[in-house]
Parts: sequence; C-alpha cells; structure tokens
Amino acid sequence: MTSAAVTFDTLKYVKTLKAAGFDEQQAEALAAVQADVLDKNLDDLAIKGDIKELEGKMREFEARVMGGIRLNRWMLAMIIVVTVLPVLRTLFG
Repeated sequence: MTSAAVTFDTLKYVKTLKAAGFDEQQAEALAAVQADVLDKNLDDLAIKGDIKELEGKMREFEARVMGGIRLNRWMLAMIIVVTVLPVLRTLFG
C-alpha cells in the first residue's frame, strides 16, 4: 500500500489556537499531538491506486471463481447425461 502525503501547517494551527484563547504552550502541545496523529493514521489510509489494485485482484478472483462454476456445471450436466441415459434406455429401450 502506498502512503498518502498530507501537509499539516503547525504554525497556522498554533496561531489559530492562540487566537481562540489557548496560551503558547497549550497551542504548541496540541499542534504536536495533532501532527503526530495525522502522521500515524495516514499510514493506514488507502489511496486511489491501492483501491484500483484491489479492484483488479478482485476481478481476477471473480473470473477464476466463475470459470470454476462453469466447469462444475458442465461436469454436472455430463454426470446427469451419463447416469440418466442408461436408465432411459432400460425403460424405453
């Protein structure tokens, strides 16, 4: 999975918090924590490329499953034909 890059303007965040009434120390602490949270949480975030890759894998898996189902249908049809034809011959033969 590819990591998503997001810029977080800590200086702007600190200034916004200070304008809202936080003191310098509180604003800086909150900015540091917020930056850390964003860094850690974005590592697990799927981006468009990850989703496209997963969609491709899912299509391949679906194709294999559908191919197996088609094969099983043919095999079941052959089993029915091989089993039913002799019975029909004995009844109507």
